[in-house]
Amino acid sequence: MKQEIGRNRSGLRLGYTTGSCAAAAAKAAVAMLLKEEEITHVKLITPKGIELYLEVESTIRTADYVQCAVEKYSGDDPDVTDGMKVYAKAEKIESFLKEEEAEERCFEIKDHIVLAGGEGIGRVTKAGLEQQTGFPAINKIRRRMIADAVDEECRQYKYGGKIKITLSIPGGEKIAKKTFNPRLGIVGGLSVLGTTGIVEPMSEKALTDTIWLEMKMLKETGYDRCYVVPGNYGMDFLREELGVDEEVTVKCSNYIGDTIDDAKLLGMKGILFIGHIGKFVKLAAGVMNTHSRQADCRMEVLAVHAALEGADSHTVRSVMDCVNTSEALRVLKECGLLEKVMESVMERIEFYLTNRAGEALDIAAVVFSNEEGVLGKTSKADSLFEQTSRFVRQKKGR
Repeated sequence: MKQEIGRNRSGLRLGYTTGSCAAAAAKAAVAMLLKEEEITHVKLITPKGIELYLEVESTIRTADYVQCAVEKYSGDDPDVTDGMKVYAKAEKIESFLKEEEAEERCFEIKDHIVLAGGEGIGRVTKAGLEQQTGFPAINKIRRRMIADAVDEECRQYKYGGKIKITLSIPGGEKIAKKTFNPRLGIVGGLSVLGTTGIVEPMSEKALTDTIWLEMKMLKETGYDRCYVVPGNYGMDFLREELGVDEEVTVKCSNYIGDTIDDAKLLGMKGILFIGHIGKFVKLAAGVMNTHSRQADCRMEVLAVHAALEGADSHTVRSVMDCVNTSEALRVLKECGLLEKVMESVMERIEFYLTNRAGEALDIAAVVFSNEEGVLGKTSKADSLFEQTSRFVRQKKGR
């Protein structure tokens, strides 16, 4: 049964991710394995800090294992995975050798916990993702969340032995064909990804209305300059790397163009975009809605700019064959072209941003990656950052 867990400021219902379902099912299965009693609900704290109390379904108990499921709920987000069941099977094991781990492609997520992918869980077939080729497409944050949930039950019931968790999603292979997984080289099922554990609705009008409202509120409280980030990656980078106050930051999701238009209409004097290369590289092609459903020209942009900076055909093809920008950056770095390519990319980003903004609005961008930190800045980025920071300090009387 689906559980409503809250709504955002636009009144749209939040949901919980496939990863949260997997962690909750694993926790419940281990609790029943060790407690030897059936449970009907399980509590889980997501990385976002939201507490979930989820119904446990389809429990199977044998002499060797316990398996149960939690149903995915996407809230008001139009998600093809809504309503599917995510299963976790928990079993005690005597040992798990590295050779077996390599053969079965499992993760040892803690000294005493092994995680495997079963039916409907996709496998990675291309280099460039966080997981190694051949392993289940379950990202590090989700693995840690599952490990913590299982470890909590092991400690509660004072179990010191080894546990194996196998995740499965019946029908996952069919559902995955309606997603972008095949393009990422994930085959045979769905990926278990995400960062917060919560599904936030992606209604376009709700999002663009929220962007307008957030910026309008800043303007009405006396701020005519602000920082703009697409989402969690940008917000974390602002806070942790740049020490910026979130109070003067607007989240724009994929709507770069709409955000610029809003800033102009509201009479803002300056906006500084800070974003991950995976989204912002698209700006160098003039793409102002960076959602993958609208356009995906990441490798094309990097490959063209690599060619412009003297890359040979082998390097250009290598970039084009990359699954994600992290892998492409590694290729460029290895051939000594990363800095020049990013300078070229930033010039085009500046061209399209200033063309959209016009003369009345100062605009700049900072592009980063998790591995390399700041990759590039447009020409006004440093001055706009300093102006905005100084203005904020003055407003707060510091």
